[in-house]
Amino acid sequence: MSTMLITGATSGIGLAAARQLAADGHHLILVGRNPEKLAATTELVRSRATADVDALECDLASLDAVRELAATVNKTYDRLDVLANNAGGFHLRRTETRDGLEATFAVNHLAGFLLTELLLDLMRDSAPSRILFTSSVMHYGNTFDFDDPQLCHGYSGTSAYGRAKLANILYTRDLAQRLTGTRVTANAFHPGVVATGIWDAAPWFARPVMALGKRLFMITPEEGGRALTYLATDPDVSAVTGCYFQRNRVKAPSPAAQDDVAASRLHRLCAELTGLPE
Repeated sequence: MSTMLITGATSGIGLAAARQLAADGHHLILVGRNPEKLAATTELVRSRATADVDALECDLASLDAVRELAATVNKTYDRLDVLANNAGGFHLRRTETRDGLEATFAVNHLAGFLLTELLLDLMRDSAPSRILFTSSVMHYGNTFDFDDPQLCHGYSGTSAYGRAKLANILYTRDLAQRLTGTRVTANAFHPGVVATGIWDAAPWFARPVMALGKRLFMITPEEGGRALTYLATDPDVSAVTGCYFQRNRVKAPSPAAQDDVAASRLHRLCAELTGLPE
């Protein structure tokens, strides 16, 4: 069975996918920022597991914490078959991390970018292996403004979130090209409109509508988790790379998400922001 790391594993589709994968006997490394919640989640997942379930604490809003997480994984594990960059967050108002980075972009994209880059050697050594990013249909209609990457002007929560999810897709395309011939694949996916806690960050006046939408129109975290589980395990997608998935099928992302020049430029920007060489 495979060794898989899932960020954002303590709630939503991360938790649901962890329970599904644990029941199938995969060795899981669950990552979360709240130690109490992480411990409770680990015990819950272990109750269904037929293999090991480990837990690693990490606040993905901190680049130093991401570096420490990567160092621990590289030191502790001799293989990593699946890296699921699933953690995310939504900020109604512009917020900065302790690193001085716009928080929506930092957590939804930069953390996964840095973690992936620092684990690439391990994943090459573990090939065939898979890298996943939980993206969103909210990337449609967004572009990445390289003149204002920190969204210092004209911030809105929805545009910040959509732009970060666009960055996920651009990065997977660029990464897939760089990993050609290594048997390491990289894909992004939309899990569906899932009834998770991320909607709790909506403005107060929209929360009753969101609560009704959760009950009537959104899918469950278990259904959303199956999208992650599918891309992590299904043999039919073992060689598919550089793609965007919806409903377990390859779908064309927005034109902005297919801009390879922008993807390369974004890679250089993320390397600069995270202190990596290009």
